[in-house]
Amino acid sequence: MLQYQTIPVTPFQQNCSLVWDDQTRQAAIIDPGGDLDVLLGAVKQLGLQLEQIWITHGHVDHAAGTADLAEQLQLPIIGPHPGDQFWIEGLTQAAAMYGFPPARAFKPTRWLDDGDTVTLGSHTLQVRHCPGHTPGHVVFYSPEIQRAFVGDVLFAGSIGRTDFPQGNHEDLINSITQRLWPMGNDTVFIPGHGPESTFGRERQSNPYVRGT
Repeated sequence: MLQYQTIPVTPFQQNCSLVWDDQTRQAAIIDPGGDLDVLLGAVKQLGLQLEQIWITHGHVDHAAGTADLAEQLQLPIIGPHPGDQFWIEGLTQAAAMYGFPPARAFKPTRWLDDGDTVTLGSHTLQVRHCPGHTPGHVVFYSPEIQRAFVGDVLFAGSIGRTDFPQGNHEDLINSITQRLWPMGNDTVFIPGHGPESTFGRERQSNPYVRGT
């Protein structure tokens, strides 16, 4: 069975998630935006073998720790979609602008596209390309445990911002309605910030996408 633990990091309280196989303890880390000492402490405490880094999108609070972590542990970087390359290339500047510790750009070991999959031990998660917040944003979905790691596409009661470079509100709404809703109302999503919710709850109560 897949397990996960979400750990807020950086001054932006970005939800970094550890995902692992509870039998083999093989693990991936989603969006290591910073506070690597905290994240690695959790990895050790849980007895995990960290094997991969998965990135939903290239914003600094989600990706700033990626290059250092990959180098330190010799880990492959999986994702995001190539549309976010310009965000990744701008990580050093973004870190300075927002008062983050120094950050470096990186080159993903593997870019992702809609319909791809990622594998952790015997478990497979689906990849959906969900542009709008950023052009290259991806989501990781596990039908097995009915969980979706959606980054900044959707939040409990809100949606991702689209006023950043190459953001697009129409694309974001289409991503939510065409890529997320088909995962099912009972699917729990882990957003990039704030508490978990379900797609069904957001379809009923989220003012930005209610009734879609």
